[in-house]
Amino acid sequence: MIDLRRLHVLRAVAHYGTVTAAARALHFTPSAASQQIRQLARDLDVVLLEPQGRGVRLTPAAESLLAHADAIQVRWDQAERDLRADHDAPAGPLRVTALASAVSVLLAPMAARLAERHPRLSVRIEEVGVEKSFDLLFEGASDLAVVESTPFNPPLSDRRFDQQPLLDEPFDLVVPVGHPLAGAGRTDLAEAAREPWIAPVPESPCRSHVMSACGAAGFAPDVVHHALDWNVTAHLIAHGLGVALIPRLARLTPDLPITRVRCTGNPHRRLLTCTRSGGHARPAVAAALHELRELAPAAVA
Repeated sequence: MIDLRRLHVLRAVAHYGTVTAAARALHFTPSAASQQIRQLARDLDVVLLEPQGRGVRLTPAAESLLAHADAIQVRWDQAERDLRADHDAPAGPLRVTALASAVSVLLAPMAARLAERHPRLSVRIEEVGVEKSFDLLFEGASDLAVVESTPFNPPLSDRRFDQQPLLDEPFDLVVPVGHPLAGAGRTDLAEAAREPWIAPVPESPCRSHVMSACGAAGFAPDVVHHALDWNVTAHLIAHGLGVALIPRLARLTPDLPITRVRCTGNPHRRLLTCTRSGGHARPAVAAALHELRELAPAAVA
């Protein structure tokens, strides 16, 4: 008989990449997590982990076992939903995570609507990055996430998660008032090729979108300033220190002497909704997804 707790430790090692990171997420010591894996290997009489440099990697036997483990987790989650289903109305806690701009423009009005329409539902919102959103879903600490699509996300085929498109969020070119492009209703991004640029910090998921958009317009931007927060970027622009691509959902400090200019070619980033596999069928999650889909089109109009 396989101990499902030990199987969960193996799933965590696969998700987080190391025994130490998995142990931290599960509130184990690394030695205790390693012991769980070793005992699972003994129970099954297979090798599950093998050395790779200073770390470990999963063996083919472990990869095969994980496919079954993920399927077991999906069925277990479904059993819990069936037992706890409230067929009258969404109820209970709903834990939702998202990036900052999505919290402001999508999750806040979503929560207000749900409070009005489903008073037995309690929405709890947390602003977190993309990687942390997937971690919280994996750990069962979140029910729904709005995430940015990046090359580093789990693939859409990952059976642990259900990822669905929510909206394609355009980037606008933001320039100081009085800039030659400020009066344009729409501009080709190549018109800003010789400008000093303000770009997201290298670790930001948005940086790749900005650099790709400039590359598609035929130039590499001369990045002279970096910022993490969009409003920091906006203040730099307001002082005439450069131009930037800023996503449409980012709500910038009002009354700054800056102008948004829409771009030909539609540079954008894709936002996804994500649940654990099958989680979208839970009444509370389904109600939240309905509200998000109603709010999304107007948010980027």
